[in-house]
Amino acid sequence: MRRQTRGWLTALLTTAVVATGAGAASAGTPAETAVPAAPAAPATAAEITVPAQTPKPPKPPKLPTAVDGGAWKSGHIQGMAVDRRKGFVYFSFTNLLVKTDLTGKPLGSVTGFTGHLGDLDFNTKDGRVYGSLEYKAAKAFYIAIFDGDRITEMDMDAETTGVVSTVHLQEVVDDYTADMDGNGVFDGNTGNTPDHRYGCSGIDGVAFGPAFDDKHGDDEDSDDRRGTSRTQLLTVAYGVYANTTRQDNDNQVLLQYDVRRWKKYERPLTEADPHTSGPGSPDGKYFSYTGNTTYGVQNLDYDAHTGNWLLAAYKGTKTQFPNYSLFVIDGSKHPVSGPVAGQPTPERGRLLPLLKRGLHHPASGTYGWESTGQYGLVSLDDGRYYLAEAGTVVENGVTKQTGRAVLNRWTGYVPTPFTPITTVTTDGPTDPESSDYAGHAPHPGHLGPLGHRP
Repeated sequence: MRRQTRGWLTALLTTAVVATGAGAASAGTPAETAVPAAPAAPATAAEITVPAQTPKPPKPPKLPTAVDGGAWKSGHIQGMAVDRRKGFVYFSFTNLLVKTDLTGKPLGSVTGFTGHLGDLDFNTKDGRVYGSLEYKAAKAFYIAIFDGDRITEMDMDAETTGVVSTVHLQEVVDDYTADMDGNGVFDGNTGNTPDHRYGCSGIDGVAFGPAFDDKHGDDEDSDDRRGTSRTQLLTVAYGVYANTTRQDNDNQVLLQYDVRRWKKYERPLTEADPHTSGPGSPDGKYFSYTGNTTYGVQNLDYDAHTGNWLLAAYKGTKTQFPNYSLFVIDGSKHPVSGPVAGQPTPERGRLLPLLKRGLHHPASGTYGWESTGQYGLVSLDDGRYYLAEAGTVVENGVTKQTGRAVLNRWTGYVPTPFTPITTVTTDGPTDPESSDYAGHAPHPGHLGPLGHRP
């Protein structure tokens, strides 16, 4: 290296001397006695082309143990989404979306919703936030799509600022408005009716993940039968009414959509005149038998580390079920065709099995855990999760709703499978307690220690 540097300096000095001599001859020598022209000088340092090096992408910011979503005059917190690359957190407060940085500083908000804004998820493919949005009285159910980069101010109006587009889900409308008793009357937003196919009350949980029917990487001799998905689909979970007098509402219903084709459907939000632009049917419809819950899957999330899906719900009220609050769909199993339980007319569908871990109720055959996550659940795909804590505060006589994202790790223990992470020194789990995620990635379908099984 020193030899190369010395040679470069010598060439540079030689160039300077030759250039000076040539300049003097040109200025003070008669034309008839001019010296021959000097040979072309070697390239100077400024002219030397150095191959460009591709800069390494910046590391995502370290995630804190908690992010405070603030206190707002709104509905309670419904869901969260995290943009890890840019360091943003999005909180849904029923009729309000709030964007913060990782310190909890509010960076912007979207207001003006008269419908129900529910669970959120961040789409790493297009950098936008997707959420469920209901207008039950108008029989309109949408996926709201937020352009987070344009949310730069507080109280940005959902209809007029262009930060929100919406896509209509006709499949949900058809099931919500289904006249199950055949009397020709739609009974509206009430669970105390035989109407609403599958007990559908609308939508809530949303998450991006692989197709349930994806066969890529399928190998009958491998534990990892799920493989790696080529396409990330948006999965949308039904809300389901709690009704103890019917049996056709004991399944969680999940729709999958390929959103790469959705640009042609996206429309601005117009609450006074709800549009119906959207796909006529989903790319897949699936059922998971959990027993009835109160309003279905409140928060849905896919864990890329294990290949499993987590379904957080409000507990059901049917005494023949254990009424767990967290269910996990086994990502190592493909859906199977079979009868959809409890339907008044026999029906077959694509069935998603629960992971056989955690608490087990032999009489119903269901598995699950007792856990929070109903107000917000975000997998970080490495054994850690953000779980939302909901609360209220009174400020100047006004009751406000609060939301806080709290970092947890999965243990798999029963009855509660999460434990808070109290300190973070690197962007990863550092608690000294034992963890299933100590330096290895388990195959899909494995979610940590069993603890004890009753």
